[in-house]
Amino acid sequence: MPAAADDNRRRPGRFPLRLRRDPVPWDRQRPTWRDARPALIAGALKRSQARPSGNWYVLGATRDITGDRPLGRTVAGTEVVAWRDAGGRLRAGPGACPHLGAPLRDSPVRCGTLVCHWHGLALTGAPFAGWEPYPVHDDGLLVWVRLDAVGGEEPLERPVVPARPEPGGALPAVYQGVGRCEPEDIVANRLDPWHGAWFHPYSFVDLTVVDAPDGEGTAGEGAGGAAGEDGFAVDVSFKVAGRAVVPVRAVFTAPEPRTVVMHIAEGEGRGSVVETHATPLTAPAPDAGPGRPPRTAVIEAVVAASDRRGFALARAAAPLLRPLMRAAAGRLWRDDLAYAERRWELRSTGRFPG
Repeated sequence: MPAAADDNRRRPGRFPLRLRRDPVPWDRQRPTWRDARPALIAGALKRSQARPSGNWYVLGATRDITGDRPLGRTVAGTEVVAWRDAGGRLRAGPGACPHLGAPLRDSPVRCGTLVCHWHGLALTGAPFAGWEPYPVHDDGLLVWVRLDAVGGEEPLERPVVPARPEPGGALPAVYQGVGRCEPEDIVANRLDPWHGAWFHPYSFVDLTVVDAPDGEGTAGEGAGGAAGEDGFAVDVSFKVAGRAVVPVRAVFTAPEPRTVVMHIAEGEGRGSVVETHATPLTAPAPDAGPGRPPRTAVIEAVVAASDRRGFALARAAAPLLRPLMRAAAGRLWRDDLAYAERRWELRSTGRFPG
């Protein structure tokens, strides 16, 4: 990439947009398949799966839980319900009523008490009639639940929450989707940054991976260690319209088995993050074939930040911008879920390369 373009990426100027001088047609960009070595991606994936999660799973967005309605989700075959008590504190536990098994996700919350809509059994969040609460955590953007019987790890008091921009100066949005695959397929997709400009040409151009771990998880030399100990650093331009792009350096890391974080290290929006969380919905089934695919929820938090004074206007327009941010994420995940689902299909039938 020309030095001028690199300087533009590293030192944002007065205007965030840049014009590509000589756009390269999609079919004439440099092939990346030699760089996207299956063993390298598999090594990064294996190391991510070995990191502790403390049995914490992302349940949904903080905004999903209101004062009068609970949030229900099945996590790895376990029904979970979460709601807020009268003091606004988060409560969570089994999603089946201990009386006759009614789905508590469909029950209302009255004065902080979850009231079963079948027979009126009331739950305050304390143990009752065999119903035992689950540890739950609200990080201000996402809600996490700890399922020790499912995770089987040494429990952690709090989930591994990535560092984010200060809430007062950021614009967050949360996208949620579901794919027929396992969490590792979602994570593997994110640990393959080389597919970006080929698979998503409507969003990314001029993509170059400048730093990647070797087989032992040691970062390369290309970006001066920008990716840290075990991450991927990418120079890429976000496509706006026509030849107008926003060049940045993005770094991908996997802090725990079901999370991949992309943060903007240099360029416009420095400090912004995209957290991709993969939550298994179905119980593990090692012998399940293509006829019974697993299901995994993708819960992606996009937290945009900027030092520009005009960014305050964007925050003020958050109710209008959040749907657009979710739509942009949804367009990318339409393709990325196809990638993850294909990967699971090949793995489950023994046809996955390597």
